[in-house]
Amino acid sequence: MNNLKEESRLSEFIDNPKKALWQLSLPMMFGMAVQAIYMLVDTAFIGKWVGGTALASLGYIFPFLFILMGITFGLGSGATAVISQYIGAKDKKNADNAAEHTILLGSVIGFIIICLGFLFGEQLIAIQGANNETIKVALEYFYIMIGGSIFMVFSVFFRSILSGEGEMMFPMKVLGAGTILNIILDPIFIYYYQIAGAAIATVISQIIVTIIFIYSLIIKRRSYIQFNLRDFSFNTQILKDIFRLGVPASLSMVIMSMGLFLFNWILGSSDTVSASDAVAAYQTAGRIEHLFFLPIISIATSLVTLVGMFYGAKRFDLIYSIIKYGLSRSIGISLTFSIFFIFFSQEIIPIFTNSSEIIRLSVLYFSIMGFAYPFIAVGMTCSRIMQGLGVAYPMFILTLFRVVIISASLAWYFVIILGKPIHYAWFGTLISCILTACVSLLWLRGILKRVNKIELKVS
Repeated sequence: MNNLKEESRLSEFIDNPKKALWQLSLPMMFGMAVQAIYMLVDTAFIGKWVGGTALASLGYIFPFLFILMGITFGLGSGATAVISQYIGAKDKKNADNAAEHTILLGSVIGFIIICLGFLFGEQLIAIQGANNETIKVALEYFYIMIGGSIFMVFSVFFRSILSGEGEMMFPMKVLGAGTILNIILDPIFIYYYQIAGAAIATVISQIIVTIIFIYSLIIKRRSYIQFNLRDFSFNTQILKDIFRLGVPASLSMVIMSMGLFLFNWILGSSDTVSASDAVAAYQTAGRIEHLFFLPIISIATSLVTLVGMFYGAKRFDLIYSIIKYGLSRSIGISLTFSIFFIFFSQEIIPIFTNSSEIIRLSVLYFSIMGFAYPFIAVGMTCSRIMQGLGVAYPMFILTLFRVVIISASLAWYFVIILGKPIHYAWFGTLISCILTACVSLLWLRGILKRVNKIELKVS
């Protein structure tokens, strides 16, 4: 009975694509909102109870953790696209097999991340210019997070599998419950173990989330996708497809992490402010900024599922209409956040730190980056749409273009070469977001012309 209900989801999405977008986006948005609240609570506790050095430590750790998340979310989105296309083509056997390959892949990736983290973690923090005190504090958090990273990988991959079949409500509930548990545990463990306590609380919640997913999907089989691990048949083509669609997305997030490394180094090299204050401000603003990213990421990720299903079902007319609808809504939401951050950041930042310098730098960040959000929405949404159409490499190229070629280069030129104040680095980011949005729109237009030719052949 459950399978019949899930199988009708494709027809449901075809009947009302606009409603389907919100059916997919809103649960994900809510789940990510809970996660964003956790990040903000976590930042507030660490900033107020542990201090500015701990905030700076998080800033130095985050690039490596972002690489971890980037690889996981990128390959997860590749699995989502592959599964959704199989379901659109009504090929359930290969959809199931793709899900099984995703879990196998998660096991391998989790093991590699743990090994690399313990071998090279300290060097990756030190290379960004952190002093000995900051490195010591950072490693207390880092090693615990890396030790439990495999559970984060599994939770993301299970969510990606369910996204491929169009199921967003259940993973939202599970991840939301895990985040609420994290928020409850955070002050308790931080009080006793300082910054290490925040990591312990996070790992415990991720372990519980993973157990719930395994119990519900593999033991109880409460999904359209079925895991028949005893009858698992290794298929290199499925893995190739997941990598083909997922690796460019992973590489794009690795490039973003490289950008964070570069920005930490550039901020730390400025003669105008303290390195610790600059990185702490960048870290704090970035966590608050996550509030903007959550609805944009939710819409963009939902478009991967819908565009993938419609493409697999050869419903090209629905592809065009849902792209226009999704893009317009993303831009509208981003404009709202731009206004909010530009005018209210002065009231928000003091919640997270008592440092007047960190507050000043964070407000400067939002006064500049607030103008970039509509362009970020366009670039991010176009990249995901192209992934849903089976063309993933533009995401990597556009990210490289935005983060390294333009943003980091301009930041280095303004701050290091010209000796300008550090907020000039964010002017470089604004310029890069505008240019990338223009390129991504032109690229998507070219791919849609190719899709139009396929449509003419089919008809």
